[in-house]
Amino acid sequence: MSIRVAVVFGGRSGEHEVSLASATSIMENLDPSKYEVVPVGITKEGRWLLQGDPMKALNAGYVLTGSEPTLVDIAPRETEIVPAGSRQGQQRLDVDVVFPVLHGTYGEDGTIQGLLELAGVPYVGAGVLASAAGMDKAIMKALFRDRGLPVVKSLVFTRAELESNLPAVVGQIEVQLGFPCFTKPANLGSSVGISKARNEAELHAALAAAARYDRKVIVEEGIDCREIECSVLGNNDPIASVPGEVVPSNEFYDYEAKYISEGSRLLIPAPVDDATTREIRRVAVEAFKAIDCAGMARVDFFLERGSGEVYLNEINTIPGFTKISMYPKLWEASGIPYPQLLDRLIQLAMERHAETRRNETSYQTR
Repeated sequence: MSIRVAVVFGGRSGEHEVSLASATSIMENLDPSKYEVVPVGITKEGRWLLQGDPMKALNAGYVLTGSEPTLVDIAPRETEIVPAGSRQGQQRLDVDVVFPVLHGTYGEDGTIQGLLELAGVPYVGAGVLASAAGMDKAIMKALFRDRGLPVVKSLVFTRAELESNLPAVVGQIEVQLGFPCFTKPANLGSSVGISKARNEAELHAALAAAARYDRKVIVEEGIDCREIECSVLGNNDPIASVPGEVVPSNEFYDYEAKYISEGSRLLIPAPVDDATTREIRRVAVEAFKAIDCAGMARVDFFLERGSGEVYLNEINTIPGFTKISMYPKLWEASGIPYPQLLDRLIQLAMERHAETRRNETSYQTR
């Protein structure tokens, strides 16, 4: 009997369109002799689409009709979809494992992972804690520092602080970080809302841009560097791929350079010496362990020009899976082709679920 995989995509995120591209690639590469794919789309408003062709509907800019399912009761081989405002006309979907492909908020941040944990369903990727920590750049970097991993200097501000005392915030950034610096929403990915500020005027605009996407903004010291990425795979004993280098078409690897412009180049393997390669792979695994990650992650680095110092940038618990994405490309270069990579991720999901089920959930005193 084939394994039924619910691939969940879309979602309420600035990375909605990236999710659709990743999910399309995954569904096209799941071996039909092993898997039966159950596509599950989530609109930008948070409605779940299960009938017809959810991918086609979301790509066409689906308009709500008011009858879409809003409550999802998911259980292994017994998934009940209850339409809004009614328990009539219920749908039942049988699934063995869920493959969340929801980049960014309400997907990569532990929210859907919490739903699946409550339902007791195996799912691909990191758990609730690792997903939330990996999504929040401020918390993530705190965990990295606690583990002794190298990161660039950074400051964190809330949207309320920016709105109430912007001059003080700007002054603190100028003194402690200087220019250039990078502003980022603390909880988002795919370079959405990221800006480079070279002076005070650009910093004002950059802070405002980042604050559009999250209530918390992180500002990082800018260094002259190359951008290196490394893929990690596993649960208790994770392994790292060969590293790759991103040569962006723009000044840095922003959203346009990642997904729109064709000028960016991926150098696989990265043209770095053996010692640097070993250090990148070591730190990638340590970063994975620092947030208690599982399944998969792409770990991004800065390699400072001149000094050759390796700095940990961030970890992505649901990395891009498009045909041009670095995560699957790095594993392909490391000897694991895309379809086999998907096999391994589903296997890891099953293994992690079996491990979780060993936990006792009741306690009796003698």
